Amino acid sequence: MELYYSFSALIVLASIFAYLNYRFLKLPSTIGIMVIAIVVSIFLVSFGETVLPRTFGHLNKLMGSIDFTEVLMGAMLNFLLFAGGIHINIDDLKEQFWPVVIFSTAGVVISTFVVAFGVYYLLPLVGLQLPFIYCMVFGALISPTDPVAVLSILKQANVSKALETKVAGESLFNDGMAVVVFTVVMQLAIGNEVDLGVESIIILLMKEAGGGLLLGVVLGWVTSRLMREVDDYIISVLVTLSVVMGGYLIARQMHISGPLTMVAAGLFMGNFNVKFKMKSVTQDYLIKFWELIDEILNAVLFLFIGFELLMIKDLRHFMIPGLVAIVVVLLARFISIWGPTKFMSFKTRFSPQTMKVLVWGGIRGGVSIALAMSIPKSEYSTVILSITYCVVVFSIIVQGLTIAKVANPNKIAKEEQEQESIALDDVK
Repeated sequence: MELYYSFSALIVLASIFAYLNYRFLKLPSTIGIMVIAIVVSIFLVSFGETVLPRTFGHLNKLMGSIDFTEVLMGAMLNFLLFAGGIHINIDDLKEQFWPVVIFSTAGVVISTFVVAFGVYYLLPLVGLQLPFIYCMVFGALISPTDPVAVLSILKQANVSKALETKVAGESLFNDGMAVVVFTVVMQLAIGNEVDLGVESIIILLMKEAGGGLLLGVVLGWVTSRLMREVDDYIISVLVTLSVVMGGYLIARQMHISGPLTMVAAGLFMGNFNVKFKMKSVTQDYLIKFWELIDEILNAVLFLFIGFELLMIKDLRHFMIPGLVAIVVVLLARFISIWGPTKFMSFKTRFSPQTMKVLVWGGIRGGVSIALAMSIPKSEYSTVILSITYCVVVFSIIVQGLTIAKVANPNKIAKEEQEQESIALDDVK
């Protein structure tokens, strides 16, 4: 019952904050909820023990009783990724296949190393020293863009379909590479022996990422066939729920990527089901059900992120290192996008405006915080969690609120046409 009470409290708070945001702040829903939660957290940390001791104690107890890493990575993320995957058009994804693959693999590795070297050499200038291996840990957990934050915020930005697919596709698929890199580096940091041979890394990646994608396709194919035979909205909703909840259990038992399983299953089911004539009422219920799940869990997740401030002691001592980390992460994002584009063919060239959106749209979120909280307690774990929190809050609030202004659809379309015509002239 403890879990039920905790989740009930979070839902109540999320609904209150959503209402306040709608009436007064008028920010995008998820960002508004997080901003209010952060303001409440700052007030409670500063004055809670004297002004509202019981409220401060209850909220502290509530956040302390919830394993954020397990709740997000083991439960919420599966629903959110499935909901994200089910709405992506596979034909659009095929057109952006190579950019998505390269950004979600090579881009993550490049960013990891750039961030690691950046914080290793710059943090000592502000009085904070981290061993290089822990700088690599930070680089690995902060490099993948957060699919939940990206998909949530992209809804507010009027970008082109091609650009939306690049950004959303990368964020959905880069978890596999990120988990492999983070796992290897974390094992090295805590002193475990890890085989760093190319063959071992490839096998680990194939098992983690490839196994997850394969399982997702199998689950998607089997359940799509079942839904085709029945075509009833109640059974269809139950079947999709079973894919998410049962699929995660299977992936966990097989030690493969649960997030990638959900992405693949969502993509397959979302695109397979449009090939046969599903009853309009069934399709309508399915779409609305997963949109509602997406919105509710997003609200709870961003509330979580805001209230995580209660669990970080003396965050103000890490504000300057946090600002340094923000600059380093943005620079790493630019390099990890700019570098690979120089080696792509003319069909996937990127205009300056597109590059701007890809860099600024690389939003970090709950996944980075969850990975930071999974680091075993040490003298460096609090430091990494604190600077991670600074980067995530900046990313969601500043980048999230300004991405719509950065994304100029007309300018992007014009620049892409110019790039394409130049490329065609070069070929001739």
